[in-house]
Amino acid sequence: MKILVRVPNWIGDAVMCIPALRALREMFSNANITLYTKAWARGIFQDAEFIDRILTVENEGAGFRETVKEAKRVSAGKYDLTILFTNSFQTAAIVRIAGVKKRIGYSREGRGILLTDPVRPPAWEHDRHQSHYYLNLVEELARRQQLDFTYDYRDLSGALIVNEERRSRAKARLAEAGVDLAKPIVGFGAGSTNSSSKRWGEEKFAGLADLLAREAKANIVLLGSKQEIDVSARVSALSNSDVIDLTGVTDLAEAMAILSEMDLFVSNDMGLAHLASAVGAKTLVIFGPTNDVNTRPLGENAAIIRHPVECSPCMLRECPIDHRCMTRISPDAVFERSMEMLND
Repeated sequence: MKILVRVPNWIGDAVMCIPALRALREMFSNANITLYTKAWARGIFQDAEFIDRILTVENEGAGFRETVKEAKRVSAGKYDLTILFTNSFQTAAIVRIAGVKKRIGYSREGRGILLTDPVRPPAWEHDRHQSHYYLNLVEELARRQQLDFTYDYRDLSGALIVNEERRSRAKARLAEAGVDLAKPIVGFGAGSTNSSSKRWGEEKFAGLADLLAREAKANIVLLGSKQEIDVSARVSALSNSDVIDLTGVTDLAEAMAILSEMDLFVSNDMGLAHLASAVGAKTLVIFGPTNDVNTRPLGENAAIIRHPVECSPCMLRECPIDHRCMTRISPDAVFERSMEMLND
């Protein structure tokens, strides 16, 4: 059997569907599984043992012409089954036009007619972790295929492999940038490309950098996308420590390898936090407007810190008032939790 799996378009969501991908591999152990994703995600999954191949999207536009072009590419794979972890109408249209025989996904955006097996979104969607949302599709597929399969939700593994060659290159890159490999390496994710309200603040990250550099003798390394260069530059400028800024100068595969070499990664609720936890780094996420029940990183190596306020989680991209959910979290509080994790 040839299976095509369309994964979500955000880093965090892509990582949170890993338990479902593992479950799919367990269910169809002899199938050929192709991961269908945007090009940036290749770096995440290039060493993944639960897939056989990666097919990247080439026609990014949302128009009819782009959809048909992409469908022709997909049709060449002659897939028997596709499972859509995305919710968009276009992804369903692509696999329908491509002639994939069996198409399962959530019935959203009026796309149910394009699916052979539309699934109603679960009533508990906002009350459980996002990984359950993706796993529910796999379990529904098993039920409709009359397969004896039940996932153990106590074993939610989002782990990803980074091979030794990539890790060696990451160490060399860190050393070239000025990192003392004999000392703890603490990474910061100070940005957030899709929401300003999720940002803890440059001054606070700078204060945390100074505390960790002084008290833990830690290297401080900033990571992020090109869209977050300005945020990291302000953290570096406000800090009194020798902060190493790699924001915007790594691709996702290299960032992933660098994260695997870190002793701790401290960040806002962002995609790199999920990636850090997935590759084994201790990860501390500062939550404010978003819901940690839904989107905290998987794994026992991940922890969260938040200050309860009456308006959180609001899920707003911009705070209309005083950003109290984040401003009331002090650098001292995050430093204390960071030290606990470093010393654990």
